[in-house]
Amino acid sequence: MKQRVCVIGAGASGLSSIKCCLDEGIEPVCYERSNHIGGLWYYHEDLQEGGCTYKSTIINTSKEMMAFSDFPPPDNFANYMHNTKVMDYFHLYTKEFGLLKHITFQTEILSCKKTEDFANTGKWKVEVKNLTNGDVREEVFDGVMIAVGHHAQPHFPRDSFQGLDKFTGVFMHSHDYRTPTKLFENKKVLVIGIGNSGGDIAVEASTLADQVYLSTRRGSWVMNRVSDGGMPLDYLYNTRFYAILSDSIPKSWSDSSFAEVACSRFNHEDYCLKPKHTFSSQHPMINDDLPNRILSGRVMIKDDIREILEDEVIFRDGSRAKVDVIIFATGYKFNFPFVDDSVIQVINNGCSLYKNIFPPSLERHTMAVIGLIQPLGAVNPISEIQSRWVTRVIKGLNKLPSNQGMVSDIALKKKTLEAVFYNSHRHTIQVDYVGYMNEIAEQFGVKPQMMKLALQNPSLAYKVMFGPCTPYQYRLHGPGRKDSASKLIMTQDERVRAALRTRPMGKKAQEEGMMSYVMKIIVILLIAYAILQFVY
Repeated sequence: MKQRVCVIGAGASGLSSIKCCLDEGIEPVCYERSNHIGGLWYYHEDLQEGGCTYKSTIINTSKEMMAFSDFPPPDNFANYMHNTKVMDYFHLYTKEFGLLKHITFQTEILSCKKTEDFANTGKWKVEVKNLTNGDVREEVFDGVMIAVGHHAQPHFPRDSFQGLDKFTGVFMHSHDYRTPTKLFENKKVLVIGIGNSGGDIAVEASTLADQVYLSTRRGSWVMNRVSDGGMPLDYLYNTRFYAILSDSIPKSWSDSSFAEVACSRFNHEDYCLKPKHTFSSQHPMINDDLPNRILSGRVMIKDDIREILEDEVIFRDGSRAKVDVIIFATGYKFNFPFVDDSVIQVINNGCSLYKNIFPPSLERHTMAVIGLIQPLGAVNPISEIQSRWVTRVIKGLNKLPSNQGMVSDIALKKKTLEAVFYNSHRHTIQVDYVGYMNEIAEQFGVKPQMMKLALQNPSLAYKVMFGPCTPYQYRLHGPGRKDSASKLIMTQDERVRAALRTRPMGKKAQEEGMMSYVMKIIVILLIAYAILQFVY
């Protein structure tokens, strides 16, 4: 009899979970609390539970890097898509693979409990509530894939801000921010927190506000979406070659190199943004406009908050500023209230999961968390490759290590994480994009076989090694292999440029635009020849 798996959530991670279940011949039953797919990428004006983008949000990862591995975004979609285009892409994906019929909307998960014979069957009792009529029912599933994301619950430590209860102006968490109209016009605005949301909101507020202050405790490295030759930043730097190089040289060297790249655009110290930590110790901010707004005085970088008064704030350095609006861009937290703590326990915004996916203590590994990850890169491909592995584990095609083996791996990963990132609730689920994709791919045999590629198709091997580590690479070999993967890799540059070519250009101009990029690749090849030795 066909296995049935409960998928919780119909955001990006939930959609890939449904698709991967279908690929493995498993019947997915997806429950979604809202009335739409897309998770936080679905924009709506009303404030409600769950994540939501603000109206102007543009994704920080380029379209080829955030694609599903067997379904690239349309050629004419922008490389960095507006949230409405991200939703269009999800709808296209859902339609292409017939996912919608497997989703039940406006349904809340109340509990997931082991059945009495769980040790033998690995089955789960899932209690669900229909939010339209209040009906509650229980169903039994062969597995559970939790895909609820980690940007739904605001991390808002009010007690950390002395005097907030006295403030007479407007304040909110960035979770509730939608548009700048009326909220910021002719106002003095303070944004607290220097992650991507804080930077975006500060820039947007500066178009209407009298003055914007951006408060930071540590500072941040700021990178531009547009990189060398006008190519997307992640498209140039998230490569196998750079991953090998970073692992082959002292961390201080790679940190210095990336800090130099960041400072080539503007001096972070002069702009009061230079952080106290090295480049790799924190997620860099991706923001194209912040330096311009600082240079024009529309945004002022300020120290951490010491105290909030009725209509002004005192910063840690003793300076003061009158403010009318405060936006707390202080991040998010996550938990799984429908799962018992004995299965998954969240402590200090972290939990012990094997490969960030599997609770290690279960007798049968039929529950998995999908997309609970914060990569230096795109989330969609990671959620998808996790789902591909998980469905094979639930089906019994792949086995996990012993409980002790998983616990040891979790401890090692935690120790490594603590050595790289500074201590913060933000850094409990961080991973390196290329390294993590390879790590999961190795679990079920879909990591690209470089020696084989080099012998059979040198041009493709070159693209895989030195080009962007796009998700299509993980469809070249092993389970789920696609004949189309090679073509998608060889034509990915064309799709990047297709979105830019909005008027006719002569052939010569296009060729000249490529020359500096090609020359850099040639130089990289010469340097790499001595160190690669068929690694990766």
